[in-house]
Amino acid sequence: MKKTFALAHPKLPLARRVDSIKHEIKKYLKRERNKTLPSGMNYWAFDCRFGASAETATDVFPSEINKHIDTVVAQELPEFYVEILARACKHDPRSIATSADDQA
Repeated sequence: MKKTFALAHPKLPLARRVDSIKHEIKKYLKRERNKTLPSGMNYWAFDCRFGASAETATDVFPSEINKHIDTVVAQELPEFYVEILARACKHDPRSIATSADDQA
């Protein structure tokens, strides 16, 4: 998902528009997580960028997107850019010897 969201809407109040944007992002993440993983992969990781525009977007964690949206609303910016790219990853569990060393 690479999208610029406008906060102004002719019929919806700002709070309702913000809720619908957050819901759309949440729905996209859920849809991507439910896709079938390629063989040998364990989970979906997300590369996210957020900013006032595509040129000024910086890397953020998926869990921080709602906080950034709230910041944009507080700054009264007219629009913002969100980029979320899913990639399949493989989790390599630690060996028993390594985890025992970490606990000591």
